[in-house]
Amino acid sequence: MADIAATVVDKPAGFIRGLGLLDSTMIVAGSMIGSGIYIVSGEISRQVGSPGWLLVVWIVTGLLTIMAALSYGELAAMMPKAGGQYVYLREAFSPLWGFLYGWTLFLVIQTGTIAAVAVGFARFLGVLLPSIAENNYIISPIRIGGGYALSFSTAQLIGVLMIALLTLMNTWGLKFGKLVQNVFTITKTGALIGLILLGVILGWDGAAVKANFGNFWGVRGTLQEVGQGLTAATAFGLFVGVCVAQTNSLFSADAWNNITFTAGEVKNPRKNIPLSLAFGTFLVITLYLLANVAYLVSLPLETIQNVPADRVASATANVVFPGYGALIMAIAMMISTFGCNNGLILAGARAYYAMARDGLFFKSSGSLNKQRVPAWGLVIQGIWSALLVLPRTVTENPRTHAVTYGNLYSDLLQYVISAALIFYILTIAGIFQLRRKRPNAERPYRAFGYPVVPALYMIGAAVILAVLFTYQTKTTWPGLAILATGIPVYFLWRKFGTPQPSQEAEE
Repeated sequence: MADIAATVVDKPAGFIRGLGLLDSTMIVAGSMIGSGIYIVSGEISRQVGSPGWLLVVWIVTGLLTIMAALSYGELAAMMPKAGGQYVYLREAFSPLWGFLYGWTLFLVIQTGTIAAVAVGFARFLGVLLPSIAENNYIISPIRIGGGYALSFSTAQLIGVLMIALLTLMNTWGLKFGKLVQNVFTITKTGALIGLILLGVILGWDGAAVKANFGNFWGVRGTLQEVGQGLTAATAFGLFVGVCVAQTNSLFSADAWNNITFTAGEVKNPRKNIPLSLAFGTFLVITLYLLANVAYLVSLPLETIQNVPADRVASATANVVFPGYGALIMAIAMMISTFGCNNGLILAGARAYYAMARDGLFFKSSGSLNKQRVPAWGLVIQGIWSALLVLPRTVTENPRTHAVTYGNLYSDLLQYVISAALIFYILTIAGIFQLRRKRPNAERPYRAFGYPVVPALYMIGAAVILAVLFTYQTKTTWPGLAILATGIPVYFLWRKFGTPQPSQEAEE
């Protein structure tokens, strides 16, 4: 880390605009495709209980994501600066709202996702190397409270090393970071397409097709409670289930907005950022929907609901390649998670850079190194992400006193899904606000279907939020508490922070 720090100079030149349309689209798609699409359909199928409603959940996610991306294009074209969503909220509402987003991004959203993806990579590597496991401890769990512990397992070691490696590689410059992103995104997109084609063509199971599509809307099988005793067995419970299931599907389709953080490095950003948002989100959502079709033509719904560890894609691959499905998908998911984390690490530091230039984050994060990347922002993000890998949640069976260990970042990510939706709604509301405040501002791209499409997104997301705050109280209200911690921090930074002059990107 000392070598990285040493590369930071006092008066660095600005960003280099080195991301073309393909590179930008790869950041959008690569940041979205992680491990979620291969796993979360198992839980969603228990929450909604039928093949038809499983696909509806993904269609709703797709519509919301594409509507949001098409709306963000206006803000991205209007303000093509490093920091993206942080800048949009700052300009539309106030520096406080911009900071609260950036603070939550740093505290949990970006770093927690990086930690989760890194340990996910380690879990899949563990399929190839069984010694890499979350219960193979280098340092056994040390209880630090009633429900928490610290540990260091071989899986956690691999997760930390992955974060360190990708952080280091991204300090070497944008060219290297985008090369890694392009190679891994193209590879994992090809792997997902391969799973879909093989699942539909070779994995086609007539009995599964008849059971799933012959009773498309019938609710059956193992149903999961979605709040206050409700399940998909009742009409209202099904509605709540569809909304609650969005926490899984929306999370799997999230991070599409990361390209806006890197706006200062995109060539012709007023054109390429809106296009990359549209192309990237449409590509990924289409593949996600087709992947679920592949699951449904190869596996009965009841099997999808009860696949061990929810590894639905592995079960589908096992139909195509009996006995080798877990191995094949482990390799595919290692590629997927590696590329996903590269995109998250590359983009996240640019948001902290913009905050630091405003005097609202660690000053060093607002500097660029000789390779014109925010090295200190990358390092600080990497350290916090690695620290989030270490804490464990502790659950004790009251009857047997058996202890099981979870991961703290998993809880944190559940907590902030609601907060992230709030920021998405606010950002799109910023389109309306800025059209009022700055009616004559240059808008090379205008939000598709304005005002109807942006308003529909806000209404749809608000309905989901209302359901989550009513029926998933344990994982929503804490998200507001995390967000609220940024209020006193904002005023402290505003008092003691030092704003820095803006830096123009170089062509």
